[in-house]
Amino acid sequence: MQNDNKIKMKVEQIYTGCLAQGAYYIVSENEAAIIDPLREVKPYLDRLEKDHVTLKYIFETHFHADFVSGHLDLSKKTGAPIVYGPTAQPEFEAIIAEDHQFFEVGKVKIKVLHTPGHTMESTTYLLIDENGVETAIFTGDTLFLGDVGRPDLAQKATSLTQEDLAGILYDSLQTKIMPLDDSITVYPAHGAGSACGKNMQKETVDLLGNQKKTNYALNQPDKESFVKEVLDGLTAPPKYFGMNVAMNKGGYESLDVIMDKGLTTISAEDFENYAEETGALILDTRSPAEFHKGFIPNSINIGLKGDFAPWVGALIVDVKHPILLVADKGTEEEAITRLSRVGFDHVVGYLKGGFEAWKNSGKETDEIKRISPEEFADQFAKTSKVIDVRKTSEYSAEHIDNAYNRPLDEISEWVNTIDDSEHFFLHCAGGYRSMIAASILNSHGIRNFTEVEGGFNGIKKTGKLPTSDFVCQSKTI
Repeated sequence: MQNDNKIKMKVEQIYTGCLAQGAYYIVSENEAAIIDPLREVKPYLDRLEKDHVTLKYIFETHFHADFVSGHLDLSKKTGAPIVYGPTAQPEFEAIIAEDHQFFEVGKVKIKVLHTPGHTMESTTYLLIDENGVETAIFTGDTLFLGDVGRPDLAQKATSLTQEDLAGILYDSLQTKIMPLDDSITVYPAHGAGSACGKNMQKETVDLLGNQKKTNYALNQPDKESFVKEVLDGLTAPPKYFGMNVAMNKGGYESLDVIMDKGLTTISAEDFENYAEETGALILDTRSPAEFHKGFIPNSINIGLKGDFAPWVGALIVDVKHPILLVADKGTEEEAITRLSRVGFDHVVGYLKGGFEAWKNSGKETDEIKRISPEEFADQFAKTSKVIDVRKTSEYSAEHIDNAYNRPLDEISEWVNTIDDSEHFFLHCAGGYRSMIAASILNSHGIRNFTEVEGGFNGIKKTGKLPTSDFVCQSKTI
């Protein structure tokens, strides 16, 4: 592609809120580079065509755990090589850069800074502008805004402990990042909401100087303190992380093929037969408000309008498990795309005509009892059993007196401890997570409960119920 009006250096952050993930598009003259692309590559191809530039390099900061990168499809469609930092061992053709190696893109340079610790191949890319000024760093999961990458994800691939990795991360930050000028812009791979860190700020771009002042991890007096603080409070990583690493490292099927398979329409009759014969998961992506009024028995509700992909990854153990999709008309492609971002490539098709077609065919349906916060307040008594599925940190801050905390992401561990001979109420913060929990409980034959619409936020607004900040826990409930 040629362009007589050559483009001056441009950096664009392409941020995907539902994954809290940042990809980066860098242009100079007639050339471009893309860092950590998402699985669907059309938006990047569209930008390249619009700017009349050629993609020269695809840079990967590390083997991502929380999403499947688009590096392979993008390389196949553009011919651009994939670049990893030192020690990376992908199972496909790539450039394995040396520490401090330079790559030219138009009139700018990108310098490789090997920054192991989050993973051993983790690399930061330093952008040097047309005038030779160090301008920005693309830190991947090495440095976030307000935090650093968790050092417990690469243990299975090495003989190192999480303490060892945290120590290595400390050295990387001190020797490669901290000496850089305060005026440099920090572009991380993730922001608040990602499971790759625990203390991220809501902003997605910042100056390095401000991070040196405000990031707790950069303000530890020594390595020992850094290791202790970084590891403190880490929760278990989502179960799908390891499978995503394997896909990013070993390769995967093209998204074009995944979409062709997933966009197959299936009649209600065939949908029912396939589910019974194969044990495929029925994933209903409609809103909680619609789902509770009627759904296919044993289906799991994870609403598309929410943190859809991360919750799928956290709750569905096997990325290779076949999925049958129930979706609102016109949202099927979005659902399949968002599933593919976290490695769930085995959607076998979606229900033609959606849930209405199922219902109109006369097949069996199920429902979840749901009440408003006001109704809950009226029905609540001191002896009422209440299960709060919010995070422990949310629960600890404030909760209904005597409510039990059972976080949604741990439901596989506590679902079999539920005694539903006694009725209980179920809630989260706003109703999204509690409906996911309700559908899972229902699929396990637990039905003697009522879910509260609007969750704790709605309950609190009624002003009718006592709340506490002490912990009420029990092995069985």
